[in-house]
Amino acid sequence: MSKVSVCVPTFNHARYITQMLEGALNQKTTFPFEIVIGDDGSTDGAQDIISTFSAQNPGKIRAFLHAENQGPFEPREFAGRNNVLQLLKACRGEYVAMCEGDDYWTDPYKLQKQVDFMENHPEFSISHHNVLVTYEDGSPSHHFNKETQPSISTIDDILQDQWFMATGSWLYRNYFRTENFADWHANAAAGDWALSIQLAAKGKIGYLSDVMGVYRKHSAGLSHVHSHNNTWFLRNRKEMFENVNLWLDKKYDRTIIRTVARYEEQLEKLEKIGSSL
Repeated sequence: MSKVSVCVPTFNHARYITQMLEGALNQKTTFPFEIVIGDDGSTDGAQDIISTFSAQNPGKIRAFLHAENQGPFEPREFAGRNNVLQLLKACRGEYVAMCEGDDYWTDPYKLQKQVDFMENHPEFSISHHNVLVTYEDGSPSHHFNKETQPSISTIDDILQDQWFMATGSWLYRNYFRTENFADWHANAAAGDWALSIQLAAKGKIGYLSDVMGVYRKHSAGLSHVHSHNNTWFLRNRKEMFENVNLWLDKKYDRTIIRTVARYEEQLEKLEKIGSSL
């Protein structure tokens, strides 16, 4: 059985998927790992590339190549959600390492370093590391995490609405092999946030300062939809934190109340701008 499942949700990433798969296949580990990739009905030839890699690496890659996009199609902020949730549940490893199809890993010892950390620190539920952020439009690249990033974080940090974990850097304990996602997860547009909150509720978050991957920012990415000018998305985020507060039995009530208040302020500003146009 694989120690780690490399979870790769992808859609129309033909330009990027080769680099992503090579970065995963080049990992040097003392344990077995699998690559679980779910292509959400790509129309750009990505599935042919994935099929070739799968044929060349029998038993290493489990590919779910959907003939049609799994949706949901509305609202657009939920794009790709069904593919991701199906894929997360298909991961059979003790740990899951996330990497979307347009990102990639640069350190061949990434998985080994993170698994070693998690094995030596059973009180941690997530490990993450620094990555290089690059831009399609030619903007200057930079590191995702600052030098001041703490080596240990908690769920309280996430509930303060801080985002300090590049999704392509995650390695987490695979609780979802046996447990279901929280009820509120299905209604949260920011799926990576929803997942991280549930994981952080189980243990601490460990940070490795090594730069071990690349996070691409481009026009097709969901970050352009999940923006702070999108009133629907802001309302959804506010509601997510409110639902999380109940789910956590208001254990972090003070933190979440402040976070919700900031979203309410942002929404009020946008509504005023909209009414003045």
